[in-house]
Amino acid sequence: MHAYRTHTCGALRAGHTGQTVRLSGWIHRKRDHGGLVFVDLRDHYGLTQLVLAPGTPGFDLVERLRAESVIRVDGEVVARSTETVNPNLATGEVEIRVARVDVLSEAAELPLPVFGEPDYPEELRLKHRYLDLRRETLHRNIVLRSRVIHSIRNRMIDQGFLEYQTPILTASSPEGARDFLVPSRMHPNKFYALPQAPQQFKQLLMVSGFDRYFQIAPCFRDEDLRADRSLEFYQLDVEMSFVTQDDVFAAIEPVMHGVFEEFSGGKAVTPYPFPRIPYRDSMAKYGSDKPDLRNPLVMQDVSEHFRGGGFGVFARMLESPKSAIWAIPAPGGGSRAFCDKLNSWAQSEGQPGLGYIFWREGEEGGAGPIAKNIGVERTDAIRDQLGLKVGDAAFFVGGDPKSFTKFAGSARTKVGTDLNLVDEDRFEFAWIVDFPLFEMNEESKHVDFSHNPFSMPQGELEALMTKDPLDILAFQYDIVCNGYELCSGAVRNHRPDVMLKAFEIAGYGPEVVEEQFGGMLNAFRHGAPPHGGLAPGIDRIVMLLAGQTAIREVIAFPLNQQGQDLLMNAPSEVEDKQLKELHIRLAPQIKL
Repeated sequence: MHAYRTHTCGALRAGHTGQTVRLSGWIHRKRDHGGLVFVDLRDHYGLTQLVLAPGTPGFDLVERLRAESVIRVDGEVVARSTETVNPNLATGEVEIRVARVDVLSEAAELPLPVFGEPDYPEELRLKHRYLDLRRETLHRNIVLRSRVIHSIRNRMIDQGFLEYQTPILTASSPEGARDFLVPSRMHPNKFYALPQAPQQFKQLLMVSGFDRYFQIAPCFRDEDLRADRSLEFYQLDVEMSFVTQDDVFAAIEPVMHGVFEEFSGGKAVTPYPFPRIPYRDSMAKYGSDKPDLRNPLVMQDVSEHFRGGGFGVFARMLESPKSAIWAIPAPGGGSRAFCDKLNSWAQSEGQPGLGYIFWREGEEGGAGPIAKNIGVERTDAIRDQLGLKVGDAAFFVGGDPKSFTKFAGSARTKVGTDLNLVDEDRFEFAWIVDFPLFEMNEESKHVDFSHNPFSMPQGELEALMTKDPLDILAFQYDIVCNGYELCSGAVRNHRPDVMLKAFEIAGYGPEVVEEQFGGMLNAFRHGAPPHGGLAPGIDRIVMLLAGQTAIREVIAFPLNQQGQDLLMNAPSEVEDKQLKELHIRLAPQIKL
């Protein structure tokens, strides 16, 4: 017999009745029923019920052991009586009549329980992550993560991609977030950087003649944390040669759709080809470049119904050519109570309020202060444009869209959620396309890159030479799902002349580009194929599939919101000897 087990705790079925077996695992739960002790024994694979009678060797030991102690048992598989079968347990038709118990590891008093999964403070959970990971939900999430990555890897290989590894120690590069720097012992006063993404390396692989690359790549960005972002994360990094934007979409859509369909638990998944929404349309219709399309609400510009009208606040706003009035339809929201509730919510968000009109039975035009000010004709015209009816409402935001778009998107989400319009049983995908290559930096009043400086401009060099920079679009795209950005990508700018011109427009001279990106530029000068790619985030994919709202729930050993590893006590101070070897002296902390 094996030293620890003949079967796992999830393996035994009715067909094993009568067999003598050996199991090892953790004491998940104990129950004393009139002298008999019942134990749920747990391992990675499941639970098996043990029955111990007084006089069984080890009976007294088990009685005093705490939960989460590790034991080995020998015994006979017996069928449960009909009334005691547990249909919710894979092993629920049988139990083990224990003949012998050995204690492999005795547990001390637990800082947090494993059975029952009560809600405990995050600090305590992360400090004792090894216990937290034993809990069913989190354990299942980490197993799901492994299976999702395995599925992604197989699907990429089936599509003709090959997996290559890129360096972890590399040069610092301005990717949009701060680098994590690593001092070099062998090269005093010089530093490596951990990669924010393998961006330049994967492009260099294409220049090197490798056609379809992928990697489950670790990335590091020293940026502020939030629920769906961490200092270290993994992404499905992808690059392809001799492709257009359509080719990239055609390659990745079956992978994303297939993975979500495989692990969705029966939820509907957007069939491919996924919808494509231009960036500016997404901002105007949904107030976001990562819209949740499970919410059916679409905002509309209703400025003309307020221009020169009786509602003075909006009429005065529209005297500025930059201003507009947007409407958020609210089907089913046609009551004063609901409208007042949304108005109060807007004030809690730091807004002066949220204007509204609602329509109710037996009332000509609409109800509310705005309706009374603009009159029946304009109110009816707004209702017709929005496709609303009696029992519905509309909410309004106004001013320069640059200043209110984000709030309008939040209001759309709030209305859709509070009216139960969001279909929770779907994964809704879309591409956001046609991002502007440049934007106006409001602080410096100069043109700067809006997103990815390595994207190919639509129209290439001619567009850069002849168009207003703010009108130039890029072959740049995101995949969004249920309100989350899952990835960014682009067809790359593989031509040195186009790249130098794009950086020149953004205020970077050729000497700066040569210094920071000389390696890639020189590679492009020796024959570079047109290429493009993208990088879906593994953590966010698994988070969505697991039904979670924080990536910490799908990462085995995550950092907390302050970027600390409470289990291993990192970041930590280091010895003076280590600093000396690295030629580093710590400066006094600056008081802000």
